Amino acid sequence: MKDNNIVFPNYEHSILNLINTILKYYKVETKYNSLPELEKVLQKEYKNVVLIILDGMGEHILKNISPDNFLYKNHKDIITSVCPSTTTAAMTTYYSGRPPIETGWIAMSQYFKEYGRAIEMLRKIDSYTHEKINTSRMDVYDLIKYIPVYEQIEKTNPDVKAYEINPSFCEARSKRNIKANTIELMCDSIKAICQNREKNFVLAYNDNPDALLHKYGCDSNEVKEFIKNAEEQIEKMCKELNNSDTLIIISADHGHKNIEKIYNILDLKEINDCLIMPPSLESRAVTFFVKENKRGKFEEFFENNLKDEFMLFTKEEFLSRNLLGYGTQHKKVDDFLGNYIAVAISDSIIKLDTYTSKEKANKKSTHCGFTPNEMEVPLIVIDCK
Repeated sequence: MKDNNIVFPNYEHSILNLINTILKYYKVETKYNSLPELEKVLQKEYKNVVLIILDGMGEHILKNISPDNFLYKNHKDIITSVCPSTTTAAMTTYYSGRPPIETGWIAMSQYFKEYGRAIEMLRKIDSYTHEKINTSRMDVYDLIKYIPVYEQIEKTNPDVKAYEINPSFCEARSKRNIKANTIELMCDSIKAICQNREKNFVLAYNDNPDALLHKYGCDSNEVKEFIKNAEEQIEKMCKELNNSDTLIIISADHGHKNIEKIYNILDLKEINDCLIMPPSLESRAVTFFVKENKRGKFEEFFENNLKDEFMLFTKEEFLSRNLLGYGTQHKKVDDFLGNYIAVAISDSIIKLDTYTSKEKANKKSTHCGFTPNEMEVPLIVIDCK
């Protein structure tokens, strides 16, 4: 869904539908729709189906840097990310086959009342102090467990082996997990799997260009060099997999947008006066826990100062618009969302901070907003016949 320069998640044509097209191909029961372009290709049976996710490689990153080379020549469609357009929510959608509303995996920093802390979801540390969370009494991650797609596929298809390839810092979600910190190692691992005698599904994830984008920005030489090298390595791999009966699908979790304006939440006194506790989620998708008797003042400040930079929703509006997707709402979503959510529509961020926070470097570009640069990702399909 589009509104001028705003792109909302389209859960009929998104990364959710990409992974569910693959699940349907493997006869896994799912209630979510397929992507027609990919479904057509998957009418044929393949020995190997490989899904490559390059973190942060949005449609506009790829098109601006390399519109005439290998990846874009195999470009089939533009689909949306989920909301918020961030790795935590989007990669969990790929890993589970379900939208954020059902998994409860919404953003980098989510407040757990059981610990009285906002926790960085992927690193399991306190969002502000970076202390390791003590799980001796209870591991809150047990509250937001899901069945990974690897397990879903192998259960339905005993003759298929499901592999996960990701960097060494990533948690393993498949019993067949291979660590690869570079594009070269990722491609070598894919090639080795696809040349065995088994039927295989592979989900390969690389944390770039996202890490480079955060550090150097969308127009940097570092990002351009990564994209071009990734294209060369993937093209080389596809040529070497010729006649291997392999389908390669390439996309991203989200895109990126350069940041021009930074608000620190500690400097926004008018907002801080209205809050019960520190905000959480992300710097471009912020949830606020506002005192009931301060809601009018809070809304007035946003209307007068930030309405051109952030879309402000009440919790009820946010959920009723199905911005986290459709399905059975996870029981923890009500805890994770305050009574307001602000999503960026410009080039601004609200830096989440407290007086106990570890100092964080400002990012040149980031994501989580509703701009096309963040929300739109490519669908690339290569048939290694």
